[in-house]
Amino acid sequence: MTNQIAFWLGLLIVAAIGIDMVLYGPEHMIFLGKKFWEFLEWIAFWR
Repeated sequence: MTNQIAFWLGLLIVAAIGIDMVLYGPEHMIFLGKKFWEFLEWIAFWR
């Protein structure tokens, strides 16, 4: 992955989080954070 691709991907992720916060509020981010943590644990199991 080049630096330019990583930059645009990071910018896209930050923009998506910002839009999510504006539309649904911070409670939704807590839910997504918990689900992401479960996903990471599942990935670690298969590693």
